[in-house]
Amino acid sequence: MIILKISNASEVVASKLGKFLQALTPDALDQASVEDVLLKKLIENLAAEGLKGEVAAVKGLDLQEANLVIQGNLHVRRHHEF
Repeated sequence: MIILKISNASEVVASKLGKFLQALTPDALDQASVEDVLLKKLIENLAAEGLKGEVAAVKGLDLQEANLVIQGNLHVRRHHEF
C-alpha cells in the first residue's frame, strides 16, 4: 500500500487560479480539488503501464512523520478501480 500526502494544495491552487480566487476557496476544497486531479492523472499513468489496482482518497487519515494517524471517522471520499 502506498500513502501519499499533499501538503501544498493551497499554494498549487493559488498558482493556477491566482491569489484572489484562492482566498475565496476554503483549504479543504483546495485539498480535495488537488487530490481529484492527482487521482485522475495517477490512474491514467498506472493504467498506461498495464498496472491494475485500486486508488482512494481518504478523509480522516493523516501521515505525521513515520506515524499514521486516524482523526475521527475515516471516510473514503473517492474510490476508483483501474
